Amino acid sequence: MAMQTTAIQEDKGNGIFHKAMNSEKPVWIPGPVIIGAGPSGLAVAACLKERGVPFLILEKERCIGSLWTLKTYNRLQLHLPKETCKLPHMPFPPEVPSYPTKQQFISYLEAYAKHFAIEPMFRQEVQSAIYDARMGFWRVQSNESEFLCQWFIVATGENAEPVLPNIEGISDFKGSLIHTSRYKDGADFKGQKVLVVGCGNSGMEISLDLCNNDAQVSLAVRDKVKCSDPGSLAPNVYHPICSSLSTSTETCDTHKMGIRRPKIGPLEQKKSTGKTPVLDVGAFSKIKSGKIKVVCGVQRFTASGAEFVDGHVENFDSVILATGYRSNVTSWLKEDNFFNEKDGYPRNPFPDNWKGKNGLYSVGFTRRGLLGSSIDAQRVAEDIARQWNSETKHLRVES
Repeated sequence: MAMQTTAIQEDKGNGIFHKAMNSEKPVWIPGPVIIGAGPSGLAVAACLKERGVPFLILEKERCIGSLWTLKTYNRLQLHLPKETCKLPHMPFPPEVPSYPTKQQFISYLEAYAKHFAIEPMFRQEVQSAIYDARMGFWRVQSNESEFLCQWFIVATGENAEPVLPNIEGISDFKGSLIHTSRYKDGADFKGQKVLVVGCGNSGMEISLDLCNNDAQVSLAVRDKVKCSDPGSLAPNVYHPICSSLSTSTETCDTHKMGIRRPKIGPLEQKKSTGKTPVLDVGAFSKIKSGKIKVVCGVQRFTASGAEFVDGHVENFDSVILATGYRSNVTSWLKEDNFFNEKDGYPRNPFPDNWKGKNGLYSVGFTRRGLLGSSIDAQRVAEDIARQWNSETKHLRVES
C-alpha cells in the first residue's frame, strides 16, 4: 500500500513552498530539501532558483545566517576580502568596504534572500534524515514534521555547534565562563581579569576588544599560530586563504611574545586543518606592549581561576572559551558513507566533496570559506537541475 502524504504546493510566482496545515502525514517535497539557511543554504537556493528548480529550506533558528546574527561578537568583520565572500549571482554593494562588518554581512544575506525570494521554514530543527531504499526517497524528520524528497542538501556548514573543551575542573570554576558564541562586547567585562582560551581569530579579536575596554587580559596559547597582515591577502587568487607573511618584526615576531609560528604556510594550513590563519587587527601590538599577556595552555581550572601547564596559578573573574566550532552532521544524518563520522566532513576532499549517493549533496564543507560554498552551490544546483529538467521533460512526454 502506498504511503499517504501531504503535498507542499509550489507557488509559481516565487518558487516558495507553503506547507499544508491539516495533516500529520509526511510532507512530499517535489524539489530538494536544503538543511540550513546560512550562506551555504542561501547560495544553493539561489542557484536552484536561477535554474527553475523548486526547493524547501529548513532552518532550526528564527532567522537566516543564524551563526552571524545570534552567535558572533559585535566587532567582528569578515577575515577575507568581500570579493572572495560574495555569493553566486549577487555582489556586495559597492559602498561596502573590502572587509565588511558583521552587520554589513548580515544585511547582505538579508538582501540576497529577498532578491531571490528565498523564504526558509524557520524553527525546524532536523532530528534525523535517512534514505529509505524501499521508497527511493529521503525521510527528513524535524521537530514538527516529516518531509519526503528525492534530493537532500546538507548546508549546515563547518561551524554548526560550539566546541567546549574537556579541561579538568572546568565545572568547578565559580566565575563567569562562556563560549565565544555568547560573547558580544568587551564593555560587559570592564575592569575584570579575564582569561581567553584559544588564539585563533576569535580569541585574538576578543582579547583586543577586552583590552580596549579596560579588562586585564590573559591569552592562553597551546597551539602554534600563523599570523598574517590583512593587507597581504590576494583576492584574485583561487584559494581564499592565500596570504604572504609580513616580514615586519612588529607584526610577526611571535616567538618572543609566547606564540610560536608553524612551519607550514597559511594556504597549506587551511587546506590540511581547516583553520584560518590569524589576521592581525591590532592584538599583536597589545601583546608586544604587555597589555595582553600570553600564557601557556590550561592544565586545569580551579574554583577561582586556572592552573597552567607550566605550573603557575592565577585567579580570574571570567573565562572566555575561544575554542571554535564543529560540524554536527553525523549526529542526525543516518548514513555512514558520505560524511566522516569523526569530523562531520565529507570523506572526499575538495573538489570531490559535494555529491554523495542517492541524491545526497553537501554545500559548505570545503575548508575554503565562502568561496568554497559558492563553488559547491553552483555544482549542486547544476547537477540537480539536469535531473529535474530530464524528469519534467519525461513527464510532459508521457502526459
